[in-house]
Amino acid sequence: MADFTINRDTTALLIADFYADAMGNLPHAVERGVVARTVELQAAARDAGLMVCYCATVFRPGYPEISERNKTFSARKASGQPAVFDPLAVIHPDVRPREGEVVVGKHRVNALFGTGLDVALTGSNIDTIILLGYATSGVVLSTTRFAADRDYRLYVVEDCCADSEPDVHDFLINRILNRQADIVSAEEAMAAIRGG
Repeated sequence: MADFTINRDTTALLIADFYADAMGNLPHAVERGVVARTVELQAAARDAGLMVCYCATVFRPGYPEISERNKTFSARKASGQPAVFDPLAVIHPDVRPREGEVVVGKHRVNALFGTGLDVALTGSNIDTIILLGYATSGVVLSTTRFAADRDYRLYVVEDCCADSEPDVHDFLINRILNRQADIVSAEEAMAAIRGG
């Protein structure tokens, strides 16, 4: 994308579902250096004073948040695996939130649905979200569609996103997400943040 500019006071960086297991082991993330690039982007956002936010999908013991009608999560509930309720327990250690940064646990794919994130963003006068994370076909897609309907200005950082299916990532970036968000690289996002 051509150079773009942001207002630091009204822009937030959202590091979405940046799970230690996925981002540390998924070939699509590892081969493209997604973790290192995200660490650099996170540092640039912090240095510029941007609001930095995080989300992770978590559930209470027994998964009371999951209905048997929920195709996405009902298999997890039926699996018998222990529920993780603390989002900090699953976020990749290289991008751990700092004290005071907004962290939300979510019970659905979308980072804004049923969480306090939208309230925190609007309460802080945020109108622009720089979004990245795992999976492109999950939280990135779902949050982009919802946030666009909420009239946020959106930038998706393509090379800080990953998916278990790289061809799906490419399709979504090139054919779907670009309808509601501007697709940028980490380098372009950092230049905009530093230029503020």
